[in-house]
Amino acid sequence: MEKEYRMSQARFEELTQELNYLKTTRSDEVAEQIKIARGFGDLSENSEYDEAKNEQGKLYSRIAELEEILQHVVIVDESNAPTNAVTIGCRVIVADAAGNEMPPYKIVGSQEADPMHGAISEESPFGKALLGAEEGEKVTVEAPSGSIVYTVKKIER
Repeated sequence: MEKEYRMSQARFEELTQELNYLKTTRSDEVAEQIKIARGFGDLSENSEYDEAKNEQGKLYSRIAELEEILQHVVIVDESNAPTNAVTIGCRVIVADAAGNEMPPYKIVGSQEADPMHGAISEESPFGKALLGAEEGEKVTVEAPSGSIVYTVKKIER
């Protein structure tokens, strides 16, 4: 079974725009870099040519990655999500065992995750533990240092 990539409509549109940019504008830029570098002479000792070819490889790799993601995307419709349980798209506030509240986290698909800005992947241990939990419920997160218990304080849409 193919992997599904769950994400919001906004993220889907961002990735579609990025793919379009890479296939058109960026692809032309890299082709021009290669063309210019070829003009510098012997390709076996031409670092500009090597760099341009490396850039082309990175470009094709990212294009293939985006095409794979967009072929297997599942758009999460946040409007139909239950309001009393943690789902993708909601913000959740949790407290540790001592009762200290953590900053709010938004539960997102793996392609939107940005832990430094409070966007936690549904596939992460923390995200998996929170999915489906209701306010007041205790969840256990399996971390490398051991199990950590959190209490779901508030769920926001």
